[in-house]
Amino acid sequence: MKSPTLLVLALLSATVAFAGPPAPKKEGIEGKDYKWNAQEGEKIEALQKKGDPKAGKEGYEICGACHLPSGAGRTDGTFPQLAGQHSTVLIKQMADIRAGLRDNPTMYPFAKELTDAQELANVASYINSLCIPIDHGQYEGADAAKQIAMGKDLYEKQCKECHGATGEGNKEKFYPVIAGQHYKYLLRQMTEIRDGKRRNANPDMVKIIKPYTNDQLVAISAYQSSLSMPGSMCKAKAGGKKK
Repeated sequence: MKSPTLLVLALLSATVAFAGPPAPKKEGIEGKDYKWNAQEGEKIEALQKKGDPKAGKEGYEICGACHLPSGAGRTDGTFPQLAGQHSTVLIKQMADIRAGLRDNPTMYPFAKELTDAQELANVASYINSLCIPIDHGQYEGADAAKQIAMGKDLYEKQCKECHGATGEGNKEKFYPVIAGQHYKYLLRQMTEIRDGKRRNANPDMVKIIKPYTNDQLVAISAYQSSLSMPGSMCKAKAGGKKK
């Protein structure tokens, strides 16, 4: 396995190689005419196509530099775990980044290399074929039990209706699986949604978490990351620990 330093250098080199025009800018939640998850454009084309996981494996190679070949992402929250996520959510987020509706200057140069809607469907299909990694980033503070308990209370009151009793999300409604996602990634995304920086956010969610304090976001992220992501888990390596 490459060392973290070599991986970073490889990523930087790839970013330079794919450098080009900046991402387009499409009006998001900051605009008065914004409609969340509008059923139009490349996203709808991709959703209507049958994904080919074998072809998607080749397309995913460019994604694996950051999200890892396993789709596990990185526990420091820089890149989310993709394995186990709904295909509808994967396609929506890739399409939003390509269209300039979700700002992600790190991912955009790579996402734009996917040729068309069919390749988006293929990559999503391949990611869906991956087993779910056993380990992921969780809250590690000494007060973890307290934070998780407080987060569970908040989650069951205001998040369960959309994201499900166990964080399983809803494929048909484009609500992501949040169970088992990296704690630091969850915290960063919810903070950005609350603060209006995630421009493709669902306005209904913004209304719910707008009043949340930083401490409450820590607690709810700690709880969500403590849950097990639904689906086919990877087998533990011999001598390794099981979750």
